Amino acid sequence: MNYNDLYSHVVRRSKASAIRELLKIIAQPDIISFAGGLPDPALFPVEEVARLMSQTVLEHPQASLQYGTTEGQDALKTELVKLLKETENITVKKEQLLVVSASQQALDMSARIFVNPGDAVVTAAPTYLGALQAFQVAGADIIGAESDGEGILPADLEKKLATLKAQGRPCKFVYLVPDFQNPTGTTIPEKRRLEILEIVKKYNTFILEDSPYRQVRFEGAAPATFFALDKGQGNVITLFTFSKIFVPGFRLGYIAGPEDVIRKFVILKQAMDLCTSPTLQLITAQYLRTGRLQAHIGHLIEVYRKKRDLMLKTLAEVMPEGITWTHPEGGLFLWLTLPKHLNANELLRKAIENKVAFVAGVDFYPQANVHNDMRLNFSYSSHEQIVEGLKRLAQTIKENL
Repeated sequence: MNYNDLYSHVVRRSKASAIRELLKIIAQPDIISFAGGLPDPALFPVEEVARLMSQTVLEHPQASLQYGTTEGQDALKTELVKLLKETENITVKKEQLLVVSASQQALDMSARIFVNPGDAVVTAAPTYLGALQAFQVAGADIIGAESDGEGILPADLEKKLATLKAQGRPCKFVYLVPDFQNPTGTTIPEKRRLEILEIVKKYNTFILEDSPYRQVRFEGAAPATFFALDKGQGNVITLFTFSKIFVPGFRLGYIAGPEDVIRKFVILKQAMDLCTSPTLQLITAQYLRTGRLQAHIGHLIEVYRKKRDLMLKTLAEVMPEGITWTHPEGGLFLWLTLPKHLNANELLRKAIENKVAFVAGVDFYPQANVHNDMRLNFSYSSHEQIVEGLKRLAQTIKENL
């Protein structure tokens, strides 16, 4: 049977994740990898999760093992309303929240709800690869706006939106990761956020705010979220996840937005998977109820801060002249820029020969037109691996300068 003529346009538009494909190649134990975006598994609250799993199933067998509502378990949504108020000063009703199978499902749903093939969306350049994949599958025309050390540039964002308006093409949404952005680690200051919000309102579109790393802050004061700055005006939809602050294996996240829009997400999710796991929702609700999440995040911050500091210190010691990198105030990543004549994709093959890996930056650009950047993850590797891996990377760069 030849299936080639039977595949849908969606399949034809789909591309494999460069990161996931790379992880297959570098699975050998002797390769030090800065390529993934993985939390440190040594920090998972294993005993607490195991206890809550047993307790939840034994005490609530029907609610935990039966189908659940598409909107999400009421017990979890109650805790989410409290969490947003306590940590972000965001006031929402349960009807403004939808529990999803982590942020990636939320991105896929956002594209399906708002994008027809050929519709324009604007992102920062570079931006999160998983979002680009989701938007590409939907057939979006993804337009990258220039960025600096403080995120997307408002002037270039307005320029892109003005061009689309002049062409008679609406921008369906502006996608941003405002805090410790994947891949660059940069954070948009609050003053710039307010400016961006006004630009978005001017051009009659909205901000799709992706916030997976926000709570993992090592230093400095946190700017308010776009959702909070919007003050309930309906110009922002925000995606949250527990993957980076609790356990990624639960695949648990939630969307906050206007009630009528959340209803559209609910209808779509009914057709996708009926509901996110009630068992895992109830376990997470109980974990939130105990008040232990913030203490756990505090521990993550302490460990990841030390790893970030070690990576920054080692980079300063081993990298040759002409190499620059970002100084993230939190999150899991930093962004390293090579001289323009070096191609990070070509360098990656040589780095793997030297038993170290990273993610080449080209795949994070909507137009795939910048080739001298790379993303480095500092959360997963041990201290010893960070030092040795960066020495190997620096040697690879020196050999190819």
